[in-house]
Amino acid sequence: MSDLTLVIGNKNYSSWSLRPWILMKHLGLDFQERLIPLFQPGFADEIKKHTPSGKVPVLQRGALNIWDSLAICEYLSEMTGRGLPKDPEARAVARSVSAEMHSGFSNLRNAWPMNARARDRRVPMTPGVQADIDRIQEMWTDCRRRFGAGGPWLFGEYTAADAMYAPVVLRFNTYGTGFSEETRKYLTTALEDPPMQEWLSAAEKEPWKIDYSDVGL
Repeated sequence: MSDLTLVIGNKNYSSWSLRPWILMKHLGLDFQERLIPLFQPGFADEIKKHTPSGKVPVLQRGALNIWDSLAICEYLSEMTGRGLPKDPEARAVARSVSAEMHSGFSNLRNAWPMNARARDRRVPMTPGVQADIDRIQEMWTDCRRRFGAGGPWLFGEYTAADAMYAPVVLRFNTYGTGFSEETRKYLTTALEDPPMQEWLSAAEKEPWKIDYSDVGL
């Protein structure tokens, strides 16, 4: 039995849970999954058993608890020696774009909440959302141009940077139109990825609904 347990929220809605989950799948790690439905009765008490932050995700390894998606991805990369580019310059940029996702794009995240199973949703475009979309497309194109020769991902091989942007892929798939050719290629790669397909299949089967994330009907 694996000594790794990942505590996550609903697969349809929990963008932060998707990030370490999909990286662990790509790293080929054996882990147990514990899903605590978000905002259901008892959620706050249950998640507090696993982390003082009161939020998902949490990675447990024996007595060690690591919380926050970016911290978990960094830990996994250190633990396995994989998950970040080998080249120091590419690795630095991968960390930079991951951190920018972690701390930024609030307009996009607020207006386009993750709803993995939803399609063809439309919400009014705002200058802030468009600026976030433009910046993400610019970043993806730059990473692919400078570092993507070795494969179809942002840095060629799959890295934590791809994991950090996996929820953006799902948001673009739910709400977006008018993307560049380079963005469309990357979206196809990410959406056809077997771990992503596994996540989406599970999201489709979940019974829970969070009303404030069900927008653009």
